[in-house]
Amino acid sequence: MGTSKSATLAAPEHSTEHIRRLAAGTLMPGFSGIAVPVWILDAYDAGLAAVCLYGTNVASPVQLRDLCAGLRAHSPHTLIAVDEEGGDVTRLHYLTGSPQPGNAVLGRLDDVTLTATSAATIGQELASLGINLNLAPDADVNSEADNPVIGVRSFGAEPDLVARHTAAWIRGLEDSGVASCAKHFPGHGSTTSDSHHELPRVSADAATLEARELVPFRALVEAKGATVMTSHILVDALDPENPATFSSRILQGLLREELGFDGVILTDALDMAGASADTGVPEAAVRALQAGADLLCVGSDTGPELYEQTLAAITEAVAEGRLSLERLADAAARVAGLSARFPAAGAAEIHQATPRGISSKPGRPALDSAEADATLDAGRIREAFEVSAAAENWLAREEPVAIVQVDTGANFAVGQVPWGPAAATDAVVGEGEVPDGAKVAVVGRGLDGDHPLWTVFSRLRAEGHAVIAVECGWPRGGADIVTYGASLGVSQALCGLLLGSH
Repeated sequence: MGTSKSATLAAPEHSTEHIRRLAAGTLMPGFSGIAVPVWILDAYDAGLAAVCLYGTNVASPVQLRDLCAGLRAHSPHTLIAVDEEGGDVTRLHYLTGSPQPGNAVLGRLDDVTLTATSAATIGQELASLGINLNLAPDADVNSEADNPVIGVRSFGAEPDLVARHTAAWIRGLEDSGVASCAKHFPGHGSTTSDSHHELPRVSADAATLEARELVPFRALVEAKGATVMTSHILVDALDPENPATFSSRILQGLLREELGFDGVILTDALDMAGASADTGVPEAAVRALQAGADLLCVGSDTGPELYEQTLAAITEAVAEGRLSLERLADAAARVAGLSARFPAAGAAEIHQATPRGISSKPGRPALDSAEADATLDAGRIREAFEVSAAAENWLAREEPVAIVQVDTGANFAVGQVPWGPAAATDAVVGEGEVPDGAKVAVVGRGLDGDHPLWTVFSRLRAEGHAVIAVECGWPRGGADIVTYGASLGVSQALCGLLLGSH
């Protein structure tokens, strides 16, 4: 199937065959569907470095295990990556929600041992599937409350807190045998737009960046984290012309030379508008390599045509002298070194493993599921909640409880994962189903002034109900309870509080 490895490796150093193999050694595509497509297997035979799994690749625990085992059987020594941050961003638990609390809850508890344990639990689960690269932790300092893409993915708004938990998360994950990827360098936390849809701009001056955005990434270097992910943002004080992913000033000058990072530089997905809306993915790949990136995340639905176009663009750039062969070879060698540093379990071990936290049970998990958070019990998670005096009074009232969850969209990073009380209990009702005399918790996330939750809240209060508003995201003001996350583990803890089973 495809070109044999021995024939390709024997190709002369400057041959097109050799250059294409080096180029393939820098690419990490995704793919559509729940089975490994033939074109991915052919690409592996021709030198493909890695593949990234997404939520749409997951249909069941057994299917996921078989998918990973199939990839490992065909290519035992390459990288299988996934975005498993814990909390709201999960791929392994895309169908139910993550049992882990997520970064914002961990940051509020501010216990680095708990953070490392949460990361280790995730790492053990990934390793049992043969996944050896996790695109986490998020090391952004969420200094902008209205940030549409970071929010509860961050450990917090205070740089030193984010730094110590970033380092702890990296240690916990990598001690489990899975490579980490701190993101989104040089810092996406102060943006008010989402790089999935446009190119955000950071206008903070150099002193602010040094004191805020760069602090967690210095901690990453000190912790010897394996990889860093670039962000598709313009940072005026560092390079006003090129987004970070395409900036040699940022990737080489700042990250490599000033901060001393010697690991693999990995791009955020190149199919995002902030990276390729103007140029297309193939040219974005060339620009990222030129700037100093080593491993290129192509995107979730790459497909054979786009993969070939990207491979051809890199090969042509070397032939034209736009991209040096030395730079390409360095990138491919760094990626190969990462694979060697984090070897994965073989296909046989994967088939025998029972990943922690992945439930084979159909349907919604029970509120008191034994497969809930392996790191924190519900009581400890609730210590991270903000509960107002009005909410305390509501909790003390004797009326029966009704929970109304208002539909709220999520950013692309989170996707369509079950969230909030609706993911954790059957006790959620529609607005029109609230019984007379019930006290009501109205639940949403991203509760800005225009959120539809407030209309539901006002109507229920006008009907005479005692009503509180619950924010399952980063606080933006006005909510009576703030949970700092909407994962299954956090939502179970919230339901215990609201329903009085705590």
